[in-house]
Amino acid sequence: MSFNKYAAFCCAAVIATILIITQSFAQHTSGSRAYYVSSSGDDINPGTKTSAFKTINRVNGIHLIAGDTVCFKSGDVFNGSLIVKGTNGTLNKPVVITSYGSRYAIINANDSVGINIYQGSFIKLQHLALMGSGRKTGNVKNGLAIVNCNKISINDLNISGFQKSGLLIYSSQNIIVKKVFAHDNGSAGITVESQYPKRESSDIKILNCRAENNPGDPTNLTNHSGNGIVVGNCINVLIDHCTATNNGWDMPRIGNGPVGIWAYEAEHVVIQHCLSYNNKTSKGGADGGGFDLDGGVTNSVIQYCFSYNNQGSGYCIFQYWGASPWHDNIIRGNISENDGTVSDSQAGMYVWNSSGNPKQFYNCDIDDNIVYNTKVAALSFSDKSENNGFHFYNNIFVGRDSLIKGKDLLGKCRFLRNDWWSLVSGFNIYGIKDFRTWAINSGQEQIDGRILGANINPRFKNAGKAALTTASQIRSFTGYHFSKESKLIPKM
Repeated sequence: MSFNKYAAFCCAAVIATILIITQSFAQHTSGSRAYYVSSSGDDINPGTKTSAFKTINRVNGIHLIAGDTVCFKSGDVFNGSLIVKGTNGTLNKPVVITSYGSRYAIINANDSVGINIYQGSFIKLQHLALMGSGRKTGNVKNGLAIVNCNKISINDLNISGFQKSGLLIYSSQNIIVKKVFAHDNGSAGITVESQYPKRESSDIKILNCRAENNPGDPTNLTNHSGNGIVVGNCINVLIDHCTATNNGWDMPRIGNGPVGIWAYEAEHVVIQHCLSYNNKTSKGGADGGGFDLDGGVTNSVIQYCFSYNNQGSGYCIFQYWGASPWHDNIIRGNISENDGTVSDSQAGMYVWNSSGNPKQFYNCDIDDNIVYNTKVAALSFSDKSENNGFHFYNNIFVGRDSLIKGKDLLGKCRFLRNDWWSLVSGFNIYGIKDFRTWAINSGQEQIDGRILGANINPRFKNAGKAALTTASQIRSFTGYHFSKESKLIPKM
């Protein structure tokens, strides 16, 4: 080959290389690059749909940029942990990690984390299954960990087999979680947390999720585990249309029990339209339950939820020693059925303040709830339950016999326009079996000497027989509608 021809050839090769690099750069800057991963692929491939990568490790070696998509082939199993660190999409060009095909692609993490997103933003994870080797059979990590992130979207994930939480959101902001099924994990199905007392996790939505059969962390011998959904050290969290069931049955310590859906050290938390049922508490545990606003919670609400057959109380109103002050919270429009039969509460609703200081536990409105219990009491006050500014208005309390269990704190609380009914005695509070006598002696259920409360059998249509399995069924459930014979039907 002559020098001129060789030079021309080299020049053409350089130009071609530049064009390839330019096209690749343009492809990235346009946000159009998609990386495909298939068990039949090869890591030396370019990662296209027809020539896919093979392993998670190959994806870990890529620095993802705005607009990139990683697609795992549905039905295939990929061993290892996906680590996404320092990756930032944009509002219009998020980084997407998903499956391609109708089924989940499965990330089998064995003894480690399934996916770890660290210091990232504008990332979407969707339509994936994360699987660990089991809380007692090797795994020691979380399923999906979102740490120090912002603007993360999680949709349609199935997470199981991890010793800690199925999904952990830690010190992160603006996170949306939808349709996560977190089951058969240890510590919890879904956890929101940050370092105390910073409350760095904020503006988080947990929607239409399910936490089921998360029994407990076998290595945690000093605190609660086996929760469904638990949020702590956080601000502005919405938990909506979520379900928690059969959690907490293997917490390995005697003490504070696990809860289906709850918050602690948190501000502006809304738990609404949620279902919590058949959750267990620790052996010999003092508490646990269906729903809970626990120590240090402020300006928060549990509303329009349904709780039944939980071993702890359906609705827990708790303040533990050493927590930040608990105040200005609301429990309204909820139903509890046959809760609290195993824990110390022995009632559907439980008030407990181990700080012993009413200045640490004040201002709570408990309004328009139905507590129906054929087995134990409707309402329980712990021996340590000093409070200030607790108002119980327009509730229906139905218990097996004695309607209130525990310490007589009626002088500390305000009861007005509630209906009380004992299935055994008609009325029984602290051994007083005449409603009017109790109201006069206690000063409750009256204004200016006029008694406004009631002692009437509510005659619900089908109380005590709940069989709901998803939060979406709450709206159509009619068991606690009044029958035609009820005298509590509002007169028009």
